[in-house]
Amino acid sequence: MEIEGKVKLIGETQTFGSNGFRKRELVVTTDEQYPQHIMVEFVQDKCDLLNTYAVGQDVKVSINLRGREWTNPQGQVKYFNSIQGWRLEGASQGAPAAGMPPVPPMEAFEPADNLNEEDHDDLPF
Repeated sequence: MEIEGKVKLIGETQTFGSNGFRKRELVVTTDEQYPQHIMVEFVQDKCDLLNTYAVGQDVKVSINLRGREWTNPQGQVKYFNSIQGWRLEGASQGAPAAGMPPVPPMEAFEPADNLNEEDHDDLPF
């Protein structure tokens, strides 16, 4: 799944426990009729993905939805959900995807005028 929007907040990296578990939060505001402020967690080595991004930047975040069950001391079962990010890309409106060269305008292509409909097509589909 993916979320697209503008970076509203980039949290500091937090470290928990003796094993050094790391977590960092990113809040993305979606661009729709009713904008949503979506908090995405990045954990362990994925925390470093946020280092090159800034508040106000347009981004596309690849996410996984995570759910877990917890039983409190009184024996009640509770359920928690989290949104965990695993990839982050800059998203610029109307620009080609990162790493893709721009497509030349239609005028740069010559029409195929030697097309023969009777030629055998050897493509398997």
